[in-house]
Amino acid sequence: MSRKYFGTDGVRGRFGEGPITPEFVLKLGWAIGRVLGTEAKSRVLIGKDTRISGYLLESALEAGLTAAGVDITLLGPMPTPSVAYLTRTLHAQAGIVISASHNPYQDNGIKFFSAEGLKLPDEVESAIEAEMEKPLVTVDSSNLGRAKKMAAEGRYIEFCKSTIPLKTRFKGMKIVVDCANGATYNIAPHVFDEMGADVIAIANQPNGFNINDGVGSTYPEHLKAAVLEHGADLGIALDGDGDRLIMVDDQGSEVDGDQILYIIACSRMRLGELKGAVVGTLMSNLGLEHALREHGVVFERTPVGDRYIMERLSKKGWVLGGEQSGHIICLDRTTTGDGIVSALQVLAEVHATGRSLRELSAGMSKYPQKLTNIHLGGRTPQQIMESAAVKKSVREAELEMGSAGRVLLRPSGTEPLIRVMVEGSDGAQVEHLSGSIAAAVQAVVEAE
Repeated sequence: MSRKYFGTDGVRGRFGEGPITPEFVLKLGWAIGRVLGTEAKSRVLIGKDTRISGYLLESALEAGLTAAGVDITLLGPMPTPSVAYLTRTLHAQAGIVISASHNPYQDNGIKFFSAEGLKLPDEVESAIEAEMEKPLVTVDSSNLGRAKKMAAEGRYIEFCKSTIPLKTRFKGMKIVVDCANGATYNIAPHVFDEMGADVIAIANQPNGFNINDGVGSTYPEHLKAAVLEHGADLGIALDGDGDRLIMVDDQGSEVDGDQILYIIACSRMRLGELKGAVVGTLMSNLGLEHALREHGVVFERTPVGDRYIMERLSKKGWVLGGEQSGHIICLDRTTTGDGIVSALQVLAEVHATGRSLRELSAGMSKYPQKLTNIHLGGRTPQQIMESAAVKKSVREAELEMGSAGRVLLRPSGTEPLIRVMVEGSDGAQVEHLSGSIAAAVQAVVEAE
């Protein structure tokens, strides 16, 4: 039985620790080549973000893949969604992205796309894991793979622009674009500039160490200040690998992923293009669910994580879903979450309706939400969640709020924590009930 190498989002960790070492990545490249390189003239694309360790990991992947006889196209710094797009349009066998998304530069990871620009099927991941257990044997020299570089920024820029109506122009619109010193630094400003906007680009000077460093979608305060300073109509903050975004309106107010999803859903309804339900997660704001219900749109929730949203959309044949963090999936436009494409959908709605971002987002009222993290203290999540006292506290809170609120208890996927989330229309009530449930949980943790 092979070990489990793939997490929910490829392989990820602190560079040089755990699996993200050059030795591991070289072997991983070889294993991928062994599984995916069975076709004649097979080719794999490799892109990366701007963190310093990406250069070393890129070389290790290149060595492993060529050792297995696979040809490689090196894309250089490119957003994650661009690699998904290019993999399917260039008819490659797979695409690989070296990135840790919104994490600091010390982290890195590797994400994979199939020939269709989708997550690798489970059976392919299992086959790669099986190869990882075998000794690395290089093909003979006549069958070694080759590597070449490709400048593909222009292709991807044109694709992004093609996801909104041809005659759409953003002339007269002033936009601040925060590139997080990441993979979109040489792409996102050009997209919006070519659409006619007056673009002020910030955090677009990567040096290998400043990716996501107080900038980008995880730190929208930087964007808020720039929008107000420049008197911009709106701002767009992307993350380090460009697959998510947060927006800011002309008054410096944050527009998060739930609000962005609401605006795009309304746009699709206006155009008669919304197919089926809209999908969010357990953490999506209740205000989004209620606002969509008022428009007659069904809203479904999945566990936290874009892979679960993608699975639900694919299974049901629906087209639109997303997370509060700004990871928006528009399957009627592309195959994965794409911050630039999602931003374009919002700006196209601003252009088409003549309404500002602030006006469009006002159609959804965000409910107050209180999240409390409590250390497990040696208890298991099940012991806490099955406690009679905790169940009673949750039940009483749900009865008090009725349909105007909800309670969610869930264990952290990465830390020894239980997360208590209370959400409702009354902020004072949310604070009170959150405190009551947290106290019940803490009592169980501290009980002898």
